[in-house]
Amino acid sequence: MLTNRSRIRAVAAVGLAAAFGAVTTAGPASAGVHSDSPTTNARPVAVPLIPKDIKPPAGSKMVGAYIVVSGTQTYTCVVPAGAAAGAFTGSSVPEAQLLGTGGRIHHFGGPSWQSVRDGSLVTASRAASSTVEGAIPELLLKVETHTGKGVLSRADFINRLRTSGGVAPAGSCTAGQKASVPYGSIYVFWDAPAV
Repeated sequence: MLTNRSRIRAVAAVGLAAAFGAVTTAGPASAGVHSDSPTTNARPVAVPLIPKDIKPPAGSKMVGAYIVVSGTQTYTCVVPAGAAAGAFTGSSVPEAQLLGTGGRIHHFGGPSWQSVRDGSLVTASRAASSTVEGAIPELLLKVETHTGKGVLSRADFINRLRTSGGVAPAGSCTAGQKASVPYGSIYVFWDAPAV
């Protein structure tokens, strides 16, 4: 669960991005309507500046932008052979709910992203990363598979930007122990012309 301090940081970060000339995508006419229907939960999301080492290919067009409204990165404790205690090392498994220009997206292990609105699904792998102090890295991911027609069917690349939290816990742990760490981010999906 996000703390008030984390929420304030996330709101401030998005606000700063908008104030310093970030691009805002236009949402549908229903963007201001709030209900539980996945077709009316679309909202515009400010896209922050993208570090040059994780930019999508030149000429890419944005498919949609989404903000994590609730999310965790889950780590599993690994104990080396012969050691008394282990550490939370290796990759994490995401579990997040995103909200943005195309409604709601469920992000989960794979890593995978699935539209709640139309069921379209993509999986992706890391293409490049950019370190963020005190948070999981910002990423450029290349989409590997598509399933279904819909909002994500044109996505070729994904940026994970404006990350906060999500870092593996420090200290020792016991084999198989899991730790879920809250995180925040903005995900931007791109249609690359050459892919």
